[in-house]
Amino acid sequence: MKILIVGGAGYVGGYVTDLLIETNNEIIIYDNLLYEDQFQKNVNFVYGDVRDYKKIQKYFDWADTVVWMAALVGDGACSINPVITNQVNFESVENLAKNFNGKIVFFSTCSVYGAQDNILDENSNTNPLSVYASTKLSAEKILLNKNSLIFRLGTLFGIGDSFSRIRMDLVVNVLTAKAITEKKLTVFGGRQFRPLLHVKDAARMIILATESEKTGIYNLHSENIKIIDLAERVKKKFENVLIEKVDIKFQDARNYRVNGDKLKKDFDFVPKYSVEDGVTEIKKIIFEKRIKDINDPRYTNQKYLEIFKSNLEF
Repeated sequence: MKILIVGGAGYVGGYVTDLLIETNNEIIIYDNLLYEDQFQKNVNFVYGDVRDYKKIQKYFDWADTVVWMAALVGDGACSINPVITNQVNFESVENLAKNFNGKIVFFSTCSVYGAQDNILDENSNTNPLSVYASTKLSAEKILLNKNSLIFRLGTLFGIGDSFSRIRMDLVVNVLTAKAITEKKLTVFGGRQFRPLLHVKDAARMIILATESEKTGIYNLHSENIKIIDLAERVKKKFENVLIEKVDIKFQDARNYRVNGDKLKKDFDFVPKYSVEDGVTEIKKIIFEKRIKDINDPRYTNQKYLEIFKSNLEF
């Protein structure tokens, strides 16, 4: 099979690439290295922007399957320039749907559910609260009539491959870093739920998806957890760490729990990595000083993109 991995140098894409390299498939990575300085993996690579429709068409024509992970990700990052966010997250996917007739595997987000109290399945109402969630939901709708598998990802955490940058703007990773550097975890409200998923489990599911003939939308997560309970679990991995609970409504209004029964039934997929695994990974790289500065803007989508907001063309 010929697989085009769009966004294959990113946080999730790096490990997807590692897993697909071990298969008998032919693969090409298409990426603009937005957060990366280089790409050294021994795999076919094309430096390109998903908005360059003429350039990417050559690789659509080559591929049997497209794994589409390219996106601007996160509410804050996407709000910096909503026009560019729409171009990258929606219009480029619209171009994919119009000009590629093979199998599509697409990353969406559980953020499309917004703030809801019930446990949500794939037929539940959506309620996007941000440009990020809205553009992802629009992209989903474009792909529903295609030969596509759409995964609504939970909040990711942990470390994927050894090349791509880590993300320090994800709740498990952030709390772990705060436990080390500040010895204090500040939780705003804490009653809001998040569906969590290790980055490597996201990648493992994508490999199964490339081998499947199924189509449709699937929630993809490992567990639903309250933020306050997550803080308690992170705290247990350290000594002398305090939790400070601030009883105010934090600006992040998302609150949702998702049901993953459809995925389990159709794919028999069982996540391998726990919250504690992710905490251990982040703890190790910080304690062993494997990254010089965990506060480097490069590790945070919004902070990094804000550096370029005066000329936000990527």
